[in-house]
Amino acid sequence: MSEHLTDATVLLNALERGSPKAAEELLELVYQELRNLATHKMAQEPPGQTLQPTALVHEAWLRLIGSQHPSFANRAHFFSAAAEAMRRILVDRARRRNTQRHGGGYQRVELTDCDLAAPQAEDQLLAVNDALEKLAQSRPALAEVVKLRYFGGRTNEEVAQILGISLATVKNYWAFARAWLLQEIKKL
Repeated sequence: MSEHLTDATVLLNALERGSPKAAEELLELVYQELRNLATHKMAQEPPGQTLQPTALVHEAWLRLIGSQHPSFANRAHFFSAAAEAMRRILVDRARRRNTQRHGGGYQRVELTDCDLAAPQAEDQLLAVNDALEKLAQSRPALAEVVKLRYFGGRTNEEVAQILGISLATVKNYWAFARAWLLQEIKKL
């Protein structure tokens, strides 16, 4: 495990310096881990989703490495950025679908005597995203735990290792952040 961490750190440093092979080698090293994150996140999405985990990984990878000389301080920063990229991709897709559903060229039809449907998964994802952005303004460390747990599919132990904090702190942050987000979503 420590050899894997060292290799990733060396490749991240080479990538920052502009080494042409570093991105390819880094992708080979972390691809399966990124694929597992994407698979976990896609399993939480509603049925009928057209985005596949492989496509999510590739799109996130392009966002991460697409700039001329991407810079990541360490492995934790890289995986945090990967979770953030996946979150943004899923939120953007949810917004596009929501836009189409709410008036994308369709005419309004009044329906009478209809029961209201439960909120769609896209609506829930957008509500979580809005609340998370608000949390990040006041408590960025808690928001980072939420990103890694909710959007990155990481366990408490993995989050503690990635962020370099204790397991107890991660558990406390996660419990507080979940309660805070729930209250914030209720306000929306």
